[in-house]
Amino acid sequence: MTTKKAALAALLVLAALLSIFAVGKRASDPAYHQASIDALAEKQETVLELTAASTAASAAITLLPGDTATPIAEKLADLSGYFLIVLCAIFLEKYLLTITSYVSFTILIPAACALGIAALFSKKLRAALGKLAWHVLLFALAIAFAIPAGVKVSSMIEDTYRASIEETIANAEQTTEDIQSATSGEADESEKSGLSGLFSKVTEGITGAATAAVGQLKTVLNRFIEALAVMLVTSCLIPILVLLFFAWLVKLMLGIDLPPLRAKLGVGKVHSTSGAPRI
Repeated sequence: MTTKKAALAALLVLAALLSIFAVGKRASDPAYHQASIDALAEKQETVLELTAASTAASAAITLLPGDTATPIAEKLADLSGYFLIVLCAIFLEKYLLTITSYVSFTILIPAACALGIAALFSKKLRAALGKLAWHVLLFALAIAFAIPAGVKVSSMIEDTYRASIEETIANAEQTTEDIQSATSGEADESEKSGLSGLFSKVTEGITGAATAAVGQLKTVLNRFIEALAVMLVTSCLIPILVLLFFAWLVKLMLGIDLPPLRAKLGVGKVHSTSGAPRI
């Protein structure tokens, strides 16, 4: 019995050392998560482009006379705040990639091994410590793989809508350039002539351009809202759902009757004085 306990304790110590100095060191290295970091960096660049395009379009709309397109400009300006939330979520995922791996393999898994060793040599607390060791081990594995899995699922969804998002940015930039060209061109013409009649024609031309641009601006706004929805789902909702899935999986595994650490030591093979096996 003592030899078996010592051998199993030595295996747990070896597992803890490997987790700290081998797996933990590699898993906490940013180069190990380079693919996920590149995917998050690409998503970050897309969010910044969407933010810049929406802000520029909102500023360009204010150049149009009248209040026809003012609600669209205000809505486009409000989108910048939501894009900021997405950007913060992306930065959080990027930092958690290495932090969760470090915590899992250098702290939690060695702690689970230590609890397992304590369970081997404690008769009174063997069941409780063994169960706690399984809990800590499964929790460590869950948080270690949750963030990379979430990034992978998010990238798969973003690949489907990547062309649509790029088209949204291109349309917004083109609309912004059209508005700026129309307003600045007509304004330059009014400055070249001091005739009041020509100035009146210029004003009428700008008003007509504003009315014609409203329909196009509504389309741009709708596309921005669609792109924002995709970014919120992939950057905020998907990571939360993946964490919930891993939590459910851990709960399901903990609900299974896991083998206690004393099963291999033959403790359950004790017989009563009458010769009948005890249950």
